[in-house]
Amino acid sequence: MDFTELREAIEEVELVDGHAHNIVALDSTFPFIRAFSEAEGDALSYAPHSLSFKRNLRHIAELYGSELSLQGVEEYRRLSGLQSISSICFRAARISAILVDDGIEFDKKHDIEWHKSFAPVVGRILRIEHLAEKILDQELPDGGAWTLDTFTETYLEKLKSVANQIFGLKSIAAYRSGLEINTNVTRKDAEEGLSEILSAGKPTCIMNKSFIDYVFTHSLEVALCFDLPMQIHTGFGDKDLDMRLSNPLHLRMLLEDKRFSKCRIVLLHASYPFSKEASYLASVYSQVYLDFGLAVPKLSVHGMISSVKELLELAPIKKVMFSTDGYAFPETFYLGAKQAREVVFSVLRDACVDGDLSIAEAVEASKDIFAQNAIQFYKINLSLGSKHTVTANSLKIKTSASHNDVSLVRIIWVDGSGQHRCRVVPSTRFNNVIKKNGVGLTFAIMGMTSFADGPADETNLTGTGEIRLIPDLSTKFRIPWKKQEEMVLADMHLKPGEAWEYCPREALRRVSKILKDEFNLEMNAGFENEFFLLKSVLREGKEEWLPVDSTPYCSTSAFDAMSPLLQEVVVALDSLNVTVEQLHAEAGKGQFEIALGFTACTYAADKLVFTREVIRAVARKHGLLATFMPKYALDDIGSGSHVHISLYQNGENVFKASGGTSQYGMSTVGEEFMAGVLHHLPAILAFTAPVPNSYDRIVPNTWSGAYQCWGKENREAALRTACPPGIPDGLVSNFEIKSFDGCANPYLGLAAIVAAGIDGLRRHLSLPEPVVTNPDSLADKLRRLPASLSESLKALRNDSVLTDLIGEKLLVAIKGIRKAEIDYYSKNKDAYKQLIYRY
Repeated sequence: MDFTELREAIEEVELVDGHAHNIVALDSTFPFIRAFSEAEGDALSYAPHSLSFKRNLRHIAELYGSELSLQGVEEYRRLSGLQSISSICFRAARISAILVDDGIEFDKKHDIEWHKSFAPVVGRILRIEHLAEKILDQELPDGGAWTLDTFTETYLEKLKSVANQIFGLKSIAAYRSGLEINTNVTRKDAEEGLSEILSAGKPTCIMNKSFIDYVFTHSLEVALCFDLPMQIHTGFGDKDLDMRLSNPLHLRMLLEDKRFSKCRIVLLHASYPFSKEASYLASVYSQVYLDFGLAVPKLSVHGMISSVKELLELAPIKKVMFSTDGYAFPETFYLGAKQAREVVFSVLRDACVDGDLSIAEAVEASKDIFAQNAIQFYKINLSLGSKHTVTANSLKIKTSASHNDVSLVRIIWVDGSGQHRCRVVPSTRFNNVIKKNGVGLTFAIMGMTSFADGPADETNLTGTGEIRLIPDLSTKFRIPWKKQEEMVLADMHLKPGEAWEYCPREALRRVSKILKDEFNLEMNAGFENEFFLLKSVLREGKEEWLPVDSTPYCSTSAFDAMSPLLQEVVVALDSLNVTVEQLHAEAGKGQFEIALGFTACTYAADKLVFTREVIRAVARKHGLLATFMPKYALDDIGSGSHVHISLYQNGENVFKASGGTSQYGMSTVGEEFMAGVLHHLPAILAFTAPVPNSYDRIVPNTWSGAYQCWGKENREAALRTACPPGIPDGLVSNFEIKSFDGCANPYLGLAAIVAAGIDGLRRHLSLPEPVVTNPDSLADKLRRLPASLSESLKALRNDSVLTDLIGEKLLVAIKGIRKAEIDYYSKNKDAYKQLIYRY
């Protein structure tokens, strides 16, 4: 599927921010670290160790070009001034309207009028509890005490007097007494509540439940009269909140009250962690709408995506709205906008892949979520600039505004032999033409081998015919080591919108969709990248590449020597949203390993491509050559790209057993899927070990998995079940495939694994007994995996399952490439040494 139109729609829409708060002066006592966390006091010291803090701080540092640290960003803010940083943040956020709840008493907060410099429309949301407290803080003209009648009269008069100047009301009842609002509170209970509040002294803080419910009910009556919506805080917040009372299901009495059936109520913050409950309420009550601000961007990426997906499980799209919940700092508005665009794209893209939406419907949904729903809900007239008299400024900002110094864009693909290739175009042409129409490329590109830039004979691909490389804009990043360039991964289409059946990324999506459609499962993957760092040496006038050291496994001195390079790699990967879990020196001479975090297999393949690009580029920058070839030196150990596989269903890991349902610590679906992989492993090797040199690595006693067997934490087994830290004893969270190396096209390798797993699930295959010793000691009893590319190619030719699931034409091309590799390297014994320049 081509998601270019969806990506463009989301990037270009100007956002309507339906819920935000005032910005404060730079010298406010409200600390900047609170921009990243709801914590306060001692708990705030742990905030920098959260996923969202690290991600959001990085985004801000990138926006400002400042040092990647809290201190570096704060120094940039101080030197630039509030006006400057606000302009930067709001330009990047591209917000056309902001509705401000000014009921939080931040130190040195700016009034609503101040904010009108940064958005065409700025309106007010009135917080009802704040208004009630301000009234009770005042003295009556006659010096008497407040009664329920005098309060009610004053409160309603004030509320009605501003009703035509505001866009809505808001309640924080969840913070005070909870959401189980009694819409029939008695006068006696309300009077007693008011008495309790007054006796507590000033400044007034309304905490009595009966009085809060009384104020809420009267406010809702005014809202109904003036057709104003009511925002309600639901779900998480700071520690003043008892989250047990913030579940929106507590609102049942209110929602069932027929007096308020025509009200318009919006549940804020995605009601997280009660997003499913909120979705249900929006689906069955016409008056309930949803807003996902705060959840985006305060959660992890997985949490944000899951929360928005849960909102859309039942709720009509027309009822779901964006907001930043920006507060105190302009950076919070930028983060909310940036993350929302990324999250909504991911959610809607998945909905298209799953068949819930068409591309056109997803585009419409994005416009509704980001702008149209809020415009209608809050009755915003953007052409006038506000509900009444404010004139709109023209703040149309192009998506590329923050990237106007980018000169070139690299469009990257991975061919059938696993090599990374790219076409490069000027950024202006990319934005004007290529984004939508792609770049032309010959059919022959998916028939090329590791030794020649021409199609192999039996691939059925020639120089006749042309495809289009269509950029996947969700993968476009500024290149960390070339700041004036960007790179983007591409799909292969016959024409825009029509995928080419030879496209590796499409092959992985295709089998992943089958896994999802038939079994409601998603395969996650995480790669370990082993590579050699080589230095150039002249011998007798000829250049040779030799390892940078001869140190042992996990050597501290090896890491220390390469630390500057490795640090640069980690920082670059971080800027590309690639998570590094750990890194160390490996056992080979000059060999290192970088292990990546797991994610959905389609994204894992993308991240592996970026990782290889980063490692090679940073090594070049340091005068070294990084190679992922499987067996650089025949007398040393080899390099793999081991992959860890797990299965997820509705956001939960279902590979591991639950309730002791498996003798192996894995679930039934986990065992069947893994059994399918084990059964088809000889054929899978044609994808994951794609060159003859791969089989010089896969030999016994090298931890490369030379036998067709599996074991629990057995690093000599081809498949190893793993129980990493944090997983209960006896359970396994994933399994590792050893025979995956750096010459493999990651999309095709993972597609073969998914296809094999599907067969295991369909046929309910079982695993044999695990091997608990070195498999080589059982060589007479175990089946050896293919010892050559010829053997794995033979297994692939006999494997109709992989052919049917991955696609016959693509498989013909792959078989043709592999045959050509076998013929060439069998005749040219030293040709493998050239692989360091290609992988």
